[in-house]
Amino acid sequence: MAMSHDSERERAMALAEDSREAEWAHPSFVAELFRGVFRWDLLHPFPEQSAEDKRIGDAYINKIREVLEQYIDPSEVDRSGDLPKEALLALADAGAFGLKIPKEYGGLGMSQTNYNRIMAFIASYCNSTAVCLSAHQSIGVPEPLKWFGTPEQKKKYFPRLAKGAVSAFALTEPQVGSDPAKIRTTAELSEDGTYYTLNGEKLWCTNGPYAEILIVMALTAPKIVEGREKPQVTAFIVETSEPGFEVVSRCAFMGIRGIANGFLRFNNMEVPAENILGKPGQGLKIALTTLNTGRLTMPAASAAAGKVCMHFAQNWVNERVQWGAPIGKHQPVSKMLAEMTADTFAMDSINALACAMVDQGGVDVRLEAAMAKYYCSETAWRILDDFVQVRGGRGYETAESLGARGEEPIPAERMFRDARISRIIEGTSEIMRLFIAREAMDTHVRRLMPIMTGKGPKGKLIWEALTFYAKWYPKVLLPTSVSLNVRHLSPKNQDHVIFVARTCKKLARTLFHTMAKYRQKLEREQLVLQALVDIGTDLFAMAALLSRTEHELKARTDDEQLQDMADLFCMNARKRINDNFKNLKRTQGKAIYKVAKAFMEGKYRWMLDGVYSNFPPASRPARITLPAEPEKAEQPELEPQQQESPPSEK
Repeated sequence: MAMSHDSERERAMALAEDSREAEWAHPSFVAELFRGVFRWDLLHPFPEQSAEDKRIGDAYINKIREVLEQYIDPSEVDRSGDLPKEALLALADAGAFGLKIPKEYGGLGMSQTNYNRIMAFIASYCNSTAVCLSAHQSIGVPEPLKWFGTPEQKKKYFPRLAKGAVSAFALTEPQVGSDPAKIRTTAELSEDGTYYTLNGEKLWCTNGPYAEILIVMALTAPKIVEGREKPQVTAFIVETSEPGFEVVSRCAFMGIRGIANGFLRFNNMEVPAENILGKPGQGLKIALTTLNTGRLTMPAASAAAGKVCMHFAQNWVNERVQWGAPIGKHQPVSKMLAEMTADTFAMDSINALACAMVDQGGVDVRLEAAMAKYYCSETAWRILDDFVQVRGGRGYETAESLGARGEEPIPAERMFRDARISRIIEGTSEIMRLFIAREAMDTHVRRLMPIMTGKGPKGKLIWEALTFYAKWYPKVLLPTSVSLNVRHLSPKNQDHVIFVARTCKKLARTLFHTMAKYRQKLEREQLVLQALVDIGTDLFAMAALLSRTEHELKARTDDEQLQDMADLFCMNARKRINDNFKNLKRTQGKAIYKVAKAFMEGKYRWMLDGVYSNFPPASRPARITLPAEPEKAEQPELEPQQQESPPSEK
């Protein structure tokens, strides 16, 4: 967090500071929300995809449907742990590896909205396929190359990537999860300045074992700033065909078993100096900028999972009869179904809204993307847990087992396993909360931290802070006045909009008071920060859903059902918001700390009596063999690759 004096965290924040953009044409709705400003005009009217862009997306979804059905059996992919080579070649031939690559370089140049629609459709069919394609172009080479590549680099790599040269992103290391300050991979410049020697290891790289081109983050020579070394993380475009690249092992996971994810090593690998992406020291900025839009694949896949659950649940809850009535009429199941529907609509609304912001351009989507990823991955996991519960024993049973005895092979068990990773990759939910909290506090941190730490002319800083808060603070105390400009929302749902407007001021006040209370110690009160972030997240979800509801009501006749669904979601969200405001005063932080400290010191070992605490020899992990590499592709074929993963926590 920004207020820490810990040296490692200061180092990380110094790196992260380079990723912050100063000027945007349009403000962030979420950033304004945390400042106590309800910018309904940024969400309403709800942005609508143009008819022409929708036609392009529809046509491609029909095209990719044929490829999926002909070449990919999701159950076999899950069972074998591999995407068939023929499927990869067919996907490449269909342009699936160039969805976001500009048309002038051989790509399809899809909008973010269409890209997410396509990824959602693919994820609903086979999640492993969606993750492979997303790792390649959302956080692999195409996205950072588009934003930071030179014209020469784009001309060299974009056509290859569009034709199916698989790419990956190498950031995470064995000792580096979400703390980029601990990166140990190094790149040393040669004496003649023509190449860098790359040494280090990267872990959990999706597509890594057969990627052809990687983005690798490495430490280069530090800069000296005010007498102190400032670490420089630099991004490199790396060709895995060059000497010194090694796939040490392939990782196997609980779900998305068809992805190729690996542990990679670089041994004195020489990388041409012209393969630096961006400038030396811009690596973290590139990684975080890439993640801003890269994270948006997660909301698309999460919303798709909710829709698939709705699809399979409808017949089941009507056909399955217990105690003389369909199970859907029993209240506990009814509650699951109603919340599954409302929460899926909320995820879909957030996803569509975030995509529209990206397509609009000039919008700082850091907070929206992080919130969308955090909210949707958590919500989808809860929906899938309920779906498995509604299906009972059949939810826990594999699709293959169901099919073998003549029942419909609904893949609830596989979907459940696949979805669990979403709360971890692209930043764990805990890290997302801290990131959102850091951004939410930025307005105050920039004004108060220099005063607290004694950096800069104190008198001037105090005067500037007083001037700002003399204007800002009264605004978050005054009653809310907002023009809704809605004609279709019911009175109940209009009241929910007013609740969001009113509560964002309360959130802003509470955030400010909390910072004043804890000061530099706030970083350690992470449960307090989580409660504040969860309040903001629910307010954003409510606003997105209500704007979308107003939009849908213009063309729908089943307005009563939609109004009821929106009202249910908002009532549930309001309850969570009120609970979180109460939780700010009773986090039980001291008790939690004491018990956790004792646990870490082994003082509860006595409780482990009666369990087997050593791995039996038969349970020790066996060496995992790598799959055969795809053949080098000329045009429609893929080149031999060693794939890597997106910048995430896989």
